Amino acid sequence: MTDQGKAGPATPDEGGSSDLATLAKGGRTNFFGFLLRLLARLPFLFIAGRFYGADQLGRFASALIIIEIGGQLATLGLKRGLARELGQGGREEAAVVADGLLLSLLFSSLLAGILFVFPDPMFPNGMNSRWDLLLPFALVFLSLTEVMLAALAFRYNIAATVRSRAVVEPWVLSIAAGTLLFVPALAEGGLAISYLLSVFAAAVTAFIPMLRMYGLPRDWAPQTIRLLRLARENLPLALADAIEWGTRRLDIAILGFFVSPATVGIYYVAVQVASLPQKLKTSFEPILGPVIVRKLNEKDYAAIARQVCQAGFWIIAAQTGVALGLGITGEAVMGLVGPGFVGGTGALAFLLLAEVVAATAVVSEAALIYLARMRNLAVSIATICLQAVLTLALVTAAQRLGLAEPYQAASAALALGLALGFASITKSRMLGRMLGESINNFRWPLIWAIAPAVVVGHLFTLAPEWIELAVGVPAILATYGFVIWRKGFGPEDRVLFKSAGKAVPAPADTPLPPSAEEALPSAPGER
Repeated sequence: MTDQGKAGPATPDEGGSSDLATLAKGGRTNFFGFLLRLLARLPFLFIAGRFYGADQLGRFASALIIIEIGGQLATLGLKRGLARELGQGGREEAAVVADGLLLSLLFSSLLAGILFVFPDPMFPNGMNSRWDLLLPFALVFLSLTEVMLAALAFRYNIAATVRSRAVVEPWVLSIAAGTLLFVPALAEGGLAISYLLSVFAAAVTAFIPMLRMYGLPRDWAPQTIRLLRLARENLPLALADAIEWGTRRLDIAILGFFVSPATVGIYYVAVQVASLPQKLKTSFEPILGPVIVRKLNEKDYAAIARQVCQAGFWIIAAQTGVALGLGITGEAVMGLVGPGFVGGTGALAFLLLAEVVAATAVVSEAALIYLARMRNLAVSIATICLQAVLTLALVTAAQRLGLAEPYQAASAALALGLALGFASITKSRMLGRMLGESINNFRWPLIWAIAPAVVVGHLFTLAPEWIELAVGVPAILATYGFVIWRKGFGPEDRVLFKSAGKAVPAPADTPLPPSAEEALPSAPGER
């Protein structure tokens, strides 16, 4: 196991500089993973859209909603709660990880067994083939992978997440989906089989470095009472993770009852394209948590606010650039998957906007899960309930107005954006009151950078599609990037693009507060 060592006392300036370098290093590593994921995901969407068709893709998407939400629930909050267990000390770390893996394995196997016996919730529009019945087993691999990557992130091994999630998983998915088209006996179940292979490969890719880093536990035996306590304590985190994931899937689930499988398939492609900038937030999640925890133990609430605002601006700036590149050229992007997918352009635009709006909620939640996890959970529940109400209302209104199905799909995307806007405003204000500091990720230079990028993008939409994509997207990103760099990025922001040098990350064994609520009485907003 790598020894992280003990950090000596640091001055506020030194500590802030180290924290900034740590955030930047994690962000750079995972941003590279984002680019790899982008390159790997597009071939799958092309193969699925052109060769499997929108109908099959729609039924596949409906099944994945249940599988992926189940996988999030089955982690039992260990995606973020494992750091607290490891940070408390007193036990061999390998044994703590083993407890977490066993707990996730038991719960995910239970959920997978239920879905295998009662598969109807996964298939509101029917199955593509009998192979689809095997999809529940993906739930086990999904949950175990999340726990293993959480353990690696505790030791700042972000590269393992990049390899597992951004390289192995999407490329296995794309290659398998293409290869199975030429195997007559398996072609009908190509989407389901390729997905199972991809999540299994991602789990193996995470397991190898985890085993090297932690090793096998010595004299370990499952502790039933401890496992049950761990599950109970992490329940709010598990529900918050599942709800956050569910907000990105609820729209697909509701649309499945209102529109055809083909429209669901088109919307699913739009969701997959829009999820690319969403992945940028994960660039900072594994690193932001430990940084916040150390400052929370030091009761340095101003530093927590600074780190939340800093990471939030980085995420919004990056997401806005990607959203402009994919959104302005939306018709060409969707047309790559197939001519019939162009109708999803409106939904894509709203989905991309929703991801930018959600950034403030994401970084605020990174602190709230330690400061007020129950109140954070309450806001998350209110958000997904609001999304459900808005989606039903807007889709129904679109139907009554006689609008075509693409407009109904776009209304579901609009509902998501409005709900995520509510979450961002509510969570940032809640965190600001608790810290006694302002939480604001918006800066006016974002508008100055967007304006010329929109003009450049509009000019390229007049060109042939291949020029629009090959030249237009880079031109939009370059224009936006130049302006935001010159007008929006200060010295601290530019750390993101510099070598981290010899900055030492926060000690991995920094203890986390035993309970989020215990920190509240001394927080400025609670006095």
